[in-house]
Amino acid sequence: MARLLIRLAVRDWDYFTPLALGDIRPEGFELQIDRVGTLVNDLATSPDYDAAKSPSAAMLRGRARGDETLLGLPHFLMRGFRQRCIITTSSSPITTPAQLKGKRIGVTGWQDSGNTWTRTVLREAGVEIDDVFWYAGRLTADHPIVDRLAGFGRPGRIEPAPDERPLIEMLQAGELDAIFTPFMPEGFFLPGSGLRQLQTDFYQAERDYFNRVGYVPGIHILALKPALAAAHPWLPAALSEVIDRSYRLWMQKREKYADTTPWLLDDLRRTAQELPADWNQNGFSVNRKMIADFGRELYEQGLTHQVLTPEAMFPAAAGEEK
Repeated sequence: MARLLIRLAVRDWDYFTPLALGDIRPEGFELQIDRVGTLVNDLATSPDYDAAKSPSAAMLRGRARGDETLLGLPHFLMRGFRQRCIITTSSSPITTPAQLKGKRIGVTGWQDSGNTWTRTVLREAGVEIDDVFWYAGRLTADHPIVDRLAGFGRPGRIEPAPDERPLIEMLQAGELDAIFTPFMPEGFFLPGSGLRQLQTDFYQAERDYFNRVGYVPGIHILALKPALAAAHPWLPAALSEVIDRSYRLWMQKREKYADTTPWLLDDLRRTAQELPADWNQNGFSVNRKMIADFGRELYEQGLTHQVLTPEAMFPAAAGEEK
């Protein structure tokens, strides 16, 4: 009898290496991993994939509309602080989120999970959406021209970048004061780039943020076709567990093979000493506060018309943990 085959589309995260190389194998099913550069367009109808990473915001907005075409799991494939995702020019006098009140900010996608969390950084600093002039567009000329507002535009407040100009060009020309972006533009880290993170000590800002909220924000979650979960009720937990095993093995090896950058070992040390051991743990209960905070932010930022509870966002996982 043929084993169940699950076709998974994920970005090229390094912790999938043990799974991709066969050092770790799932039990009860086969796992085919496909590394993709962008999101799967529509996993629910995809003939190529059974599971994939999904932006938390898109999945949860769907839940708010009663969309149950995908099963979202409280397994956060990607987490990240967002203080580092606000960039400006090296010559800018602005060094705190609070100073962005009344300013012009470029954003690479209004409804994106990461940018939703980044706007939370501003809201925590007392800067609301209506305190800023927003422009959505591509980061550089190498990025595609696509709809980055998804219906959330408001003339005079949230608009597309004029003439589809790249946000970096607008920032360098003084037409923007800052940009929200999950990925730094090419050459950003070179000495002569003329660009920097808005908060010069973003590391300390992120530590302070963690001490206030108690989590590293989850950006992308694991999504599965509901029919598979219905036919194999054990599968969601098994898929999540084997990815966790791959992550743990990779992190163990990383402490030994930390030569990819000169100071990676120090980063591993700081993470181990300054964050709790469960900072990246998956599951419903351990992430409940973060899920609740994100549901509240989706509502406060106008991305949903109701505040979804964690149980409403992940009903299957909540029921299982009870």
